[in-house]
Amino acid sequence: MALLEINSPFNKEQVELLNQLLPVLTETQQIWLGGYLSANQIAKNQIASGGVAVLEAPVVSTEVISREVTILYGSQTGNGQALAENLSKNLEAEDFQVTLSSMNDFKPNALKKIENLLLIVSTHGEGDPPDNAIPFHEYLHSKRAPRLENLEFSVLSLGDSSYEFFCQTGKQFDERLLELGAKQLSPRVDCDLDYDEPAAEWLKDVLFTLNKREGTNSTSVQQTVNNTAPSEQAKYSRTNPFKAEILENFNLNGRGSNKETRHLELSLEGSNLDFEPGDSLGVFPENDPKLVDALITEMNWNPDELLAVNKQGELKSLRDSLISNFEITVLTKPLLQKASQLTAAKGLKELLEPEKDQECRNYLYGRDLLDLVKDFAPWEVPASEFISILRKIPARLYSIANSSKANPDEVHLTIGTVRYESHGRNRVGVCSDECAVRALPGDSLPVYVQRNANFKLPEDPDTPIIMIGPGTGVAPFRSFLEEREEISAEGKTWLFFGDQHFVTDFLYQVEWQNWLKQGVLTRMDVAFSRDTDEKVYVQNRMLEKSQDIFQWLEEGAVVYVCGDEKQMATDVHATLEKILEEEGAMSSKEATAYLADMQQQKRYQRDVY
Repeated sequence: MALLEINSPFNKEQVELLNQLLPVLTETQQIWLGGYLSANQIAKNQIASGGVAVLEAPVVSTEVISREVTILYGSQTGNGQALAENLSKNLEAEDFQVTLSSMNDFKPNALKKIENLLLIVSTHGEGDPPDNAIPFHEYLHSKRAPRLENLEFSVLSLGDSSYEFFCQTGKQFDERLLELGAKQLSPRVDCDLDYDEPAAEWLKDVLFTLNKREGTNSTSVQQTVNNTAPSEQAKYSRTNPFKAEILENFNLNGRGSNKETRHLELSLEGSNLDFEPGDSLGVFPENDPKLVDALITEMNWNPDELLAVNKQGELKSLRDSLISNFEITVLTKPLLQKASQLTAAKGLKELLEPEKDQECRNYLYGRDLLDLVKDFAPWEVPASEFISILRKIPARLYSIANSSKANPDEVHLTIGTVRYESHGRNRVGVCSDECAVRALPGDSLPVYVQRNANFKLPEDPDTPIIMIGPGTGVAPFRSFLEEREEISAEGKTWLFFGDQHFVTDFLYQVEWQNWLKQGVLTRMDVAFSRDTDEKVYVQNRMLEKSQDIFQWLEEGAVVYVCGDEKQMATDVHATLEKILEEEGAMSSKEATAYLADMQQQKRYQRDVY
């Protein structure tokens, strides 16, 4: 509620200043300010009565407060790790002693010795922890987890609200630590795909709370907010993408294929962006203008109306902002909840009732914003108010398919075009359709490099590697082999590739064959599922070569899996366990432990989605 001259003891100028300040204060800051003003008034009263007053911060602890802070991160794609590294730098600037670690590298028994713990963790797939958080997550939820009454903590949770179990892993960590007796330094914050601003607020609150316990103030709160986004490598980053010119864009599939897989080559000249094999490229796509025009027509909006598209007040036309700034192809439950306040139709509120959870999930699947506005009209609100409930269009991450050593100032992508029919309309993938239809050589795409420390070639080039990547999952392995060729690596390499048809869908066939001839690629096994009466997949080929695979594992080979998580990666994992049981004479429990140990040693790495 805004202050007015008539409802406060302040003059006009003071009211204007307070109305600028109060809305941007966090709850913690408001409480601290209230305490400070009260203490200030007490001091003045003491002086007026002839006493001597010393004004102090309202909360001063007499205890010795630890300046040691442990930051643990669980990250699949690298966002969480980048945020954790940035948090560490900010805390060190405040003279805290920081221990930064992946959850996978942290020894859980050390929890009992920690007083200040900050967790940054993403949620993967359908509510699962990222791979490098699994051991710590299992330990904390086991009977071995100790009581933690001396621990203070806070959780930053990353997720995607289009999934049912949004930020589930962060919520589980938060609840479990409370169950074990730990206390919150500051409340958990759950971030959607556009995480920069909420992550900055969480980081600011954490810094403020840690400093407040000692009666000191943070000297870099505003700087912290400005630097929260992971933009360490150059001026170009996720928050300031580089416009990369398209050099090549062609279809890898042959005539008659059921698929369309685009190979893109982009120029990074002048960007100072660099990457390693295993990293990803973030691409900010644009929505299909035809879908945008249909939405504007349905809502009877003025396409030229100017709207603010960010907090900096940047103005764009309604049409341009819907094309390039806002997500319109995915429906989420939080979006439906906000939209239900903007329509006179009762059906949307009824759909959100608890007893209709399954019906709501069914509605969300395969529909977009155009469906929503058609199904629950009338919408008697201005365009600016409706647009305010939309989230920003998120970047799409693609595995980089080349080595920068082999192709300086270039980055290559392998993108499968998504097209399908749903609820009586033809649908397309936002970024994949743009790359297939509208992105032509000479055009540019806004991009940034996403580091992925969890999917990297072994430091020793003599280490053997096994790569499993059907379909577009083969992309990073092209970069692996280009890199190994450039550095003259001696280690053995084995690739498992699969797709539908040998004739039309053998992606990068000539390159694999050349590497086989040169010895850069030691072995290759392929599975084309539609060429035989019985469907054959990469896991079937793995079972056929189970003895050799086990021998490679015993020799220290690193296993990489890239591609679909729900089916392929799950089946490959089960196949690896079966190979260990049969060839290594292990029990199911021993095989599971063997793979877990491989993950711990970074000998089993996955880039799955």
